[in-house]
Amino acid sequence: MSRRRFLKCLVGVLSAPLAAFLGWPMLSSLIGPLYRLDKPRFVKVGSLDALPLGMPVSMNFEMPTTDAYIHSNATHSVWVIKHSAAGATVFSPVCPHLGCHYDWYPDARNFICPCHGSVFSVDGKVVAGPSPRPLDTLPSKIENGDLYVMWELFEVGVRGKRAIG
Repeated sequence: MSRRRFLKCLVGVLSAPLAAFLGWPMLSSLIGPLYRLDKPRFVKVGSLDALPLGMPVSMNFEMPTTDAYIHSNATHSVWVIKHSAAGATVFSPVCPHLGCHYDWYPDARNFICPCHGSVFSVDGKVVAGPSPRPLDTLPSKIENGDLYVMWELFEVGVRGKRAIG
């Protein structure tokens, strides 16, 4: 083997790992979204046993998210109303009118959106205001006394409940 051929092989062997190391982030950001099938999944919110019966409670939870090759945790909140030891309704905290976050007012026994005055009953139905539909419920399940929720966003300002991204 000649010296020239030996040096070509050596440069190729040494540069291949370097090219793979530097090219991996770009390659995974291009191919990752196509290859990875992000199926919606349930995330543990907390114990259902600790919640009062029939009273809305705001609960926060962290959900792992991936953007290209960056992995992080996003914090979300939901409103949970426990009906029984094995049943609860989970509401998205986003008002269906224009996307503001609403709050529970115990004196009025209603959810009220501070942006445009939409008022919702404890079961999510529109009592007053410009909201085009009731509060959006989120898919949930209860396993071993723990509440799991599937986070979704819905289109705001429309009559029908349509999930988005």
